[in-house]
Amino acid sequence: MKKLMLLGGLRYLLPVIEEAHKLGVYVITADYLPNNIAHKFSDEYVNVSIIDKDAVLKAAQELKIDGILSHAVDPGVVSAAYVAEKMKLTFQCSYKAACILQDKSLFRKFLFENGFNSPNAKGYNNIDDALKDVDYFNWPVIVKPVDSAGSKGVTKVENKSDLAAAIQNALNASLSKNFIIEDFLDKVGAQSSADIFTVNGKLVYPAYSDQLFDTNAANPYTPAVEIWPATMEQKFQDDLTAQLQRLFDLLHVKSGIYNVESRICSNGKAYIMEVSPRGGGNRIAELQDMATGQSLIRNEIKKALSMPLDNICAPEYDGVWCNYILHSSKRGKLVSIDIEPEFRKKYVRNEGLIVKAGDEIVPFTGANTSLGTLFLRFENRVEADNILTQINKFISIVLEQK
Repeated sequence: MKKLMLLGGLRYLLPVIEEAHKLGVYVITADYLPNNIAHKFSDEYVNVSIIDKDAVLKAAQELKIDGILSHAVDPGVVSAAYVAEKMKLTFQCSYKAACILQDKSLFRKFLFENGFNSPNAKGYNNIDDALKDVDYFNWPVIVKPVDSAGSKGVTKVENKSDLAAAIQNALNASLSKNFIIEDFLDKVGAQSSADIFTVNGKLVYPAYSDQLFDTNAANPYTPAVEIWPATMEQKFQDDLTAQLQRLFDLLHVKSGIYNVESRICSNGKAYIMEVSPRGGGNRIAELQDMATGQSLIRNEIKKALSMPLDNICAPEYDGVWCNYILHSSKRGKLVSIDIEPEFRKKYVRNEGLIVKAGDEIVPFTGANTSLGTLFLRFENRVEADNILTQINKFISIVLEQK
């Protein structure tokens, strides 16, 4: 029986564990939090810090694993690539390429040096050096940790006097205590966040979405709604697909899943914002699998274990699909999440609640403060937009205010 190690223990791993079990695979989950939910469903748990690549390698060697993934778990990606390379297991890319992709500062530098569309950007490890460079950037700017996902620690800064506070916010969210400052790119239309798939280095499954935000959220740069297929003009989708293929050629990637964020800006150019060699958070691969009839999750498992892949091709969507991130703009104890019965029957295809009555709810600042997800299906985009603009009529988050 093949052994698959999954780094992390979040509920995002549950469909991976389920699919692996269908394939007859023995699943080992690994992190330093034994009470995480995924460990209740795996065949074995190992207590190890997933950001300690040598500790993960030691555990993997002792367990004689056949494959490793850090699906939707950003902190473990570099360790997974490291272990795969050391143990000669199958992974999307080399350890060196994973280090570039996972560090926002290194990635921006790589894009710039290789002639990709890229914002003015610079990485730092302390506030003082950054404050000396305030005139290097075209304001406003975005300040981000180089190594976090889910919009944690991200701030748009309009005034130079607010830069220090934004940097501290980024440092607080960074494992490595490094951050990046970059020009804010004024987007046109919706940003895209979607999972794609390569086979032997060729991008065979390009995908784009409309990623929308709640301007009333505590962090208005945290995605609140994702819709497939995207409304992005086809010429820009084709441009981004070509850019991604050139990026993958330069990095000599192999087969596997990637989460990609991209946007079209007011200067008329398409920008690759982030590329991570893992499935995306917020259950993106799950939704895309449901919407297209192809299984990125199954094929990512097969890839990791060197099993033959299914025939993977460009996605076609069964209707218009929405990943609605349940969230609150207020703080309080959860009483209930009420979904109008007819709305549920007509549009809801999956409910992934991660909170229960009595839980303390905090304002929406990142993916880690969401209340769960709803997968919604509509017949067309007009219907989707009409319902989503009045979503509060159908979904109520009832809190007991303190």
